[in-house]
Amino acid sequence: MATHLDLEEQEQLDQLKAFWKQYGNLVTWVLILVLGGYAAWNGWNLYQRDQGAKAGSLYDELDRAAQEGDSERATRIFADMKERYPRATFTQQAGLVAARVAAEKGQYDASIASLAWVADKAGENEYRSIARLRLAGLLLDTKKYEEALKQLDGVDGGPEFAALAADRRGDVLLTEGKSAEAQAAYLKAWTAMDPKLDYRRIVEAKLNLLGVQPAAGAASGVEAAK
Repeated sequence: MATHLDLEEQEQLDQLKAFWKQYGNLVTWVLILVLGGYAAWNGWNLYQRDQGAKAGSLYDELDRAAQEGDSERATRIFADMKERYPRATFTQQAGLVAARVAAEKGQYDASIASLAWVADKAGENEYRSIARLRLAGLLLDTKKYEEALKQLDGVDGGPEFAALAADRRGDVLLTEGKSAEAQAAYLKAWTAMDPKLDYRRIVEAKLNLLGVQPAAGAASGVEAAK
């Protein structure tokens, strides 16, 4: 009986050796890839959290510089964040803050550079859209109208951002002397905006200056539909 079991165990052992000889390397590499991938995923999450924490610390410094009106220091900190933590959300936010402080100081080139980075590199549509809207405003102020319109073409953050982009487009077109096109852009913005938004009244005021009464037209449309 014992001899029979010994022979059976030996046969199973031989089969296992033969299997391992044929497939052992493949199985080993699959395990390495699977376990390595799992370790890499965990490591990436830890890395992201660590990067976010470090970027957050620098953002706090930049925010203090912004509150003090120190544009040069804010710009330097943002440059450091871009180099070390380009994918961190805090870096995207830092770009917007650094741009605002630079613009307030009349340092338009620095402000435009910061906004251009966010518009091109930010991971979220919302940050890219905000950057493009602000960038279009600066380009308008510096009389770079075609560049401003190109930035507005890239705004893609949902209907709210589309309405704001249409309003800014109206500003650019009106400055260029294209009143009819500006009117169409403002009307598009006014129609798309939530009636509860206070900013909608500003768009309406722009239309009124161009001789358009959008509220009266909307009311007439409602009456006609009844």
